[in-house]
Amino acid sequence: MSRRTSPPFRADHVGSLLRPQRLLQAREDFAAGRITAAGLRAVEDEEIPGAIRMQEEAGLQSATDGEFRRTTWHMDFIYALGGISKAPGNLAVKFVNPSGTIEWTPAALHVGSTVRLDETIFGEDFTFVKSHVTTAVPKLTIPSPNMVHYRGGPAMLDPAVYPDIEQFWADLAAAYADEVQRLSQLGCTYLQFDDTSLAYLNDPAQRAEITGRGEDAEHMHLRYIRQINAAVKDKPDGMAITAHMCRGNFRSSWVASGGYDFVAEALFSELDVDGFFLEYDDERSGGFEPLRFVPQGKMVVLGLVTTKRPELESRDDLKRRIDEAAKYVPLDQICLSGQCGFSSTFEGNALTYDDQVAKLRLIVETARDIWGD
Repeated sequence: MSRRTSPPFRADHVGSLLRPQRLLQAREDFAAGRITAAGLRAVEDEEIPGAIRMQEEAGLQSATDGEFRRTTWHMDFIYALGGISKAPGNLAVKFVNPSGTIEWTPAALHVGSTVRLDETIFGEDFTFVKSHVTTAVPKLTIPSPNMVHYRGGPAMLDPAVYPDIEQFWADLAAAYADEVQRLSQLGCTYLQFDDTSLAYLNDPAQRAEITGRGEDAEHMHLRYIRQINAAVKDKPDGMAITAHMCRGNFRSSWVASGGYDFVAEALFSELDVDGFFLEYDDERSGGFEPLRFVPQGKMVVLGLVTTKRPELESRDDLKRRIDEAAKYVPLDQICLSGQCGFSSTFEGNALTYDDQVAKLRLIVETARDIWGD
């Protein structure tokens, strides 16, 4: 098969990378007031080019900044939207791992005025990556618009601003559509919407939580699909947009379980993106049967390589699993990646830098074996 020249690529990755120790120290120094924001950004500027080189040397056709400038994969973006601010108190999300549970507690959200885009979010960050890539396509990851609602819920909305939630949805879509256009003008041709909500909703426990806050959990995925479609309806020519869906990734821990069966038919047939990054690294992800709903022309990036554990997968096992998936969607529509990023929050997962590089190289080498160069 011919080498893909447009995203997503046969060997791809979700985006976030383990933060170098020097950057972690700089972040700590900034939080303690020992260095300024400019000082922190200077360290980021020095560390990101090395991360880009690593991705290119591993053989990847796309490169990100590793999300080195962010605290988390999504909240930095959400807090930067006009009309949205941090609220007193914290959100509390319980994550699970083989040893027990841990809690992630970002600041709560408040929508106190109409949602809008005051400036291009991560615009300067993308331009920096674009100026430093040599062989790879610069890729930007942003949270999907659904994450604003899924994280905050209806309680975050000021009823005086949004007495009708449909106006909130419309304004949110417009802000995202504006962001897409602005990024295109900066030269972005590979944009990824990261989304846990559409994967979480496969888990009955998560749907019960949504029901508990007074919303229609059985149809929420349909609302979320429409929301992304509204954000990308005027997608510029030459820009590929993908959606990455996982069940939580924080310090090698997760939130939800369950296959894609509950959302699959609507998700794959109606979501207007060019490719789907899907978490498939263990039994929590279910089987490949839902892939039968993927239409012709859409790419499926199978996240078969875990980013939560250091053990390196067998290349033969990866090939076998791809063969299994190809029973439901043509092999030519399949790509390979890690199941999530290596560091969705600045703390990172329980791997080393060398483990990370080995996994990225494994993805590239396995893809070459299957699809050629």
